[in-house]
Amino acid sequence: MTTAQPQELDVQPTPLALLLLGREADPKSERGVECPGDLPSPSDPDLVERARKAKEKLGDKVFVLGHHYQRDEVIQFADVTGDSFKLARDAAARPEAEYIVFCGVHFMAESADILTSDDQKVVLPDLAAGCSMADMATAEQVAECWDVLTEAGIAEQVVPVSYMNSSADIKAFTGKHGGTICTSSNAKRALDWAFEQGEKVLFLPDQHLGRNTAVRDMGMSLEDCVLYNPHKPNGGLTADELRAAKMILWRGHCSVHGRFSLDSVRDVRERIPGVNVLVHPECRHEVVAAADYVGSTEYIIKALEAAPAGSKWAIGTELNLVRRLANRFAPEGKEIVFLDKTVCFCSTMNRIDLPHLVWALESLAEGNLVNRIEVDQETEAFAKLALERMLALP
Repeated sequence: MTTAQPQELDVQPTPLALLLLGREADPKSERGVECPGDLPSPSDPDLVERARKAKEKLGDKVFVLGHHYQRDEVIQFADVTGDSFKLARDAAARPEAEYIVFCGVHFMAESADILTSDDQKVVLPDLAAGCSMADMATAEQVAECWDVLTEAGIAEQVVPVSYMNSSADIKAFTGKHGGTICTSSNAKRALDWAFEQGEKVLFLPDQHLGRNTAVRDMGMSLEDCVLYNPHKPNGGLTADELRAAKMILWRGHCSVHGRFSLDSVRDVRERIPGVNVLVHPECRHEVVAAADYVGSTEYIIKALEAAPAGSKWAIGTELNLVRRLANRFAPEGKEIVFLDKTVCFCSTMNRIDLPHLVWALESLAEGNLVNRIEVDQETEAFAKLALERMLALP
């Protein structure tokens, strides 16, 4: 008898596969993958104590930011928690902190670097913590889109509005072309402002937030919106379709919020009579239309804080936050469940774990600056211009 030998498959990994495996970097993406040095083992029983000691050694030199979607093991070391823009502003309000350790994703750390002083250094514990939504709009794709709008004869009528969940390059494009940034809390105000400046809006990169705000909050119709697909010639749209549209939505979405469906809403209402369905505006339009309440992460938290004891809630947002809120409000008799039956964390956000945080804090405590996020001056100037327009919104 002979034993078959394993064969080498003649398969060449794609650049995306190498990126996801952490073996390559893509300078045109908002993600990175380099993580020099040896990480502590996740099974190290001393990780919590090591993080505490390193943070204590750094003292006021370090300020740790924790996004709402982070793991509990990381959140316990955050000086402040919040959404991406709140955290970036909190960092800017702490000029004495030499190091800003951002436990979030890449575009958030970029925003913090843009808003903080040149003396402050922003650190992302794992450079592979990116955002699939932000990666759905590259600078080259958006520049090509603008060329399409120019050829259709409407570029001068279009005002770009970019969601905070976008790369620094996209924020800079927005600032350079007279647009503004928005959050999920102030998207309507941003769009109101944009339509005072021009006749049309190019909304980047989340189609669902743009559509939901336009239709649900501003009274537009679905026919007023067209979807620009960067992977199709001319975005998959004719010049006439572009000319007729009020909202030109970029074909991007959040991989977590995009998975909630109308069936999820129907199912939870059958399982839990009297449940209140509360979802994030990054969810699909039909999910938002079927929900009882819609709002940003901060809105969701405040709604649950104000909810009466004994009330029942199904939440359509990232699972780490939903689970944390369920535990927090259980003693008050509030029943809080995840909208979908399937467990779904933000996979890139979850790259920031306790071993990466310990490695970053201990490196800084030893005087080694690691994983610094630094936006170049020209990009920063135009991105800051777009952010300042948002801050000036009435």
